[in-house]
Amino acid sequence: GEAKNLPTYPGPNKMRDCYCTVNLDQEEVFRTKIVEKSLCPFYGEDFYCEIPRTFRHLSFYIFDRDVFRRDSIIGKVAIQKEDLQKYHNRDTWFQLQHVDADSEVQGKVHLELRLSEVITDTGVVCHKLATRVLECQGLPIVNGQCDPYATVTLAGPSRQSEAKKTKVKKKTNNPHFDEVFYFEVTRPSSYNKKSHFDIEDVDEVDKMEIRVDLWNASNLKFGDEFLGELRLPLKFLRQSSSYEAWYFLQPRDNGNKSLKPDDLGSLRLNVVYTEDHVFSSDYYSPLRDLLLKSADVEVICLHWLLGGRSCVMSSVVVRLKSLPRSLTQINALQKWFTSRDPNTIFRGNSLTSKCIDETMKLAGMHYLQVTLKPIIDEICQVHKPCEIDPVKLKDGENLENNRENLRQYVDRIFTVITKSGVSCPTVMCDIFFSLRESAAKRFQGDLDVRYTAVSSFIFLRFFAPAILSPNLFQLTPHHPDPQTSRTLTLISKTIQTLGSLSKSKSANFKESYMATFYDYFNEQKYADAVKNFLDLISSSGRRDHKSIEQPILLKEGFMIKRAQGRKRFGMKNFKKRWFRLTNHEFTYQKSKGDHPLCSIPIENILAVERLEEESFKMKNMFQVIQPERRVLYIQANNCVEAKDWIDILTKVSQCNKKRLTVYHPSAYLNGHWLCCKATADNTPGCTPCTGGLPANIQLDIDGDRETERIYSLFNLYMAKLEKMQEACGSKSVYDGPEEEEYSTFIIDDPKETYKTLKLVIEGVATLEQEHAQYKRDKFKKTKYGSQEHPIGDKSFQTYIRQQSEISAHSI
Repeated sequence: GEAKNLPTYPGPNKMRDCYCTVNLDQEEVFRTKIVEKSLCPFYGEDFYCEIPRTFRHLSFYIFDRDVFRRDSIIGKVAIQKEDLQKYHNRDTWFQLQHVDADSEVQGKVHLELRLSEVITDTGVVCHKLATRVLECQGLPIVNGQCDPYATVTLAGPSRQSEAKKTKVKKKTNNPHFDEVFYFEVTRPSSYNKKSHFDIEDVDEVDKMEIRVDLWNASNLKFGDEFLGELRLPLKFLRQSSSYEAWYFLQPRDNGNKSLKPDDLGSLRLNVVYTEDHVFSSDYYSPLRDLLLKSADVEVICLHWLLGGRSCVMSSVVVRLKSLPRSLTQINALQKWFTSRDPNTIFRGNSLTSKCIDETMKLAGMHYLQVTLKPIIDEICQVHKPCEIDPVKLKDGENLENNRENLRQYVDRIFTVITKSGVSCPTVMCDIFFSLRESAAKRFQGDLDVRYTAVSSFIFLRFFAPAILSPNLFQLTPHHPDPQTSRTLTLISKTIQTLGSLSKSKSANFKESYMATFYDYFNEQKYADAVKNFLDLISSSGRRDHKSIEQPILLKEGFMIKRAQGRKRFGMKNFKKRWFRLTNHEFTYQKSKGDHPLCSIPIENILAVERLEEESFKMKNMFQVIQPERRVLYIQANNCVEAKDWIDILTKVSQCNKKRLTVYHPSAYLNGHWLCCKATADNTPGCTPCTGGLPANIQLDIDGDRETERIYSLFNLYMAKLEKMQEACGSKSVYDGPEEEEYSTFIIDDPKETYKTLKLVIEGVATLEQEHAQYKRDKFKKTKYGSQEHPIGDKSFQTYIRQQSEISAHSI
């Protein structure tokens, strides 16, 4: 959202140029725009991602960019994963905390400790501690690299041993050390069977601790960077002489710093975090079949029950779209219109309108890219004055010039929209055809209703919102500045009115200056263009979509690629390149806009898979496999971006006839494949390719996951389900609902609805039992200190406590 009360810059103007980053632990996955000259910057940017790896903290850093283009950290907000639900979907102000090297810690370490007694030739005993540092995982990347090593120290109140150091492991944040260090714990004494320790040394031993510090070896004069530490008291070895476990690394204690928490200002965030625990498909069959029944099922209860929640509407739509009978299901929903007035069809929110909204978002994102994005980009970059409200004119602006600038923008956007009918996705066209036919049958006396039914969606709910908020439709990376936002608002209002085909245009505007401006477009040619466009996108039996398809830009950005070895004597080094993916080809060039250095047709992409880190000691790498076993190795900027590129490349190439079924997860280096050790470079892959994605790039659906989301919402609103079932079973339903909460809808067939609700409740109860059993089984099998749940995992400790309470309660 925004920051406030940031510390002033130590200079004459005192203002700062600030931006905010979103990080998984310390890996940056998103960055806002820079807000200049402000100590209370407003960002208002949305970022959504599937999280592709485990993490401990969701962190937000505020950076200041000074005149020399150097970035310095002002402060951070770090929310532990287990605390995210506390702030779920509500605005919260967080105090910014100080950032230093000793507090920036991530990763885990695997240790084995063994305490043994050594009996000397003279019969006396001494105790030695063996500390084995096995490996680490998930260490941070510092300045683009990680060359880690560990130091091990035995410390106590009266003595501290010299630190012992492992070898440095180059270019990896998952180092394997497997080194053992020995320490003398107690001085030689007479052998005592009752205790592992000499009596007079017991208290001292209990106060001793083994300390493991992780460092990043650096060639800089400032020395090595601290990565994290672990302190273990020896007293827990009194119960067992050997102990092996994984531990989360901890930050170093900074007790000598006494800075007030409000010194750095605060940051307003709205975090929405969800976890889906998804079973295999057979678990969801009863609920899925129920949701996908034909039109005789009374699904109107869904809308009332869930209050039109967009999350479940998306899930309902993708469930409907995931089977061949999808269009029948959408058609079945269309009998519920929100108004009996043909002029306001679908102006309100209903189950039908929300389902179609979600379908347009899923299917039409690339349609928006190819129609609106070029002009939206120009509006954001050129900043032509377009204010037509005389009251809001700035000094030096001319009203007529502003009107002309706005008129040109509206004309251009109107033209590209009405000329884009052949590019409209087939899924949307089929829905519009069904809408048009349904409206025409219902309102036979109104000849224009076949247009208004369609325009209510394509203009009112699709193009106009995309123009108004281009960042929400992936047309711009962030919110436009206030002047541009105002321009887009005026364009959106005009386009919405042009598309509405209402009889009285001026009545649509509350502002007189908008009614005056609209006179420019009060000509029959605009109405004719709209009708021709609506006829085209709502007609059945259109021409083959692929034969007229233009290249659509799907994704672009800088990444690092390894040379493919096309030149006989060329070096296979790594270089930064601008990558560009359309639905026709995948290319890269030196910089944006340059001529492509390499072009891979989509039909030549045989597989897209992750590349194991051991290949080049580099994170976030993936491979694009081409004919004749040629492979392009690419490194993305972060884990989220790597997942995005893999997903979209896989989707766009999914229907290629020669797609591979197996691949090599590691590279071919030094005469053999690192994964399977095969020596021939043309050896078939050793690992099955990931698959199962649908061929249609516009609808990437995980049906089981979407059904799990619907189950979760049904479970949350179980009380409402039961109330509705009770209402259906009572006489009040037949006479019309008496209770106020049921007055927003009419149940056409209460007996059928009662049966459906009964099946829904039974299906949800069965799934709830399966989830509870899974949690119980997981609790029994999970070991604290394992690689999945290292010691120091607060979320797991909370989980253990909850499960213990549940078990005790059930007993």
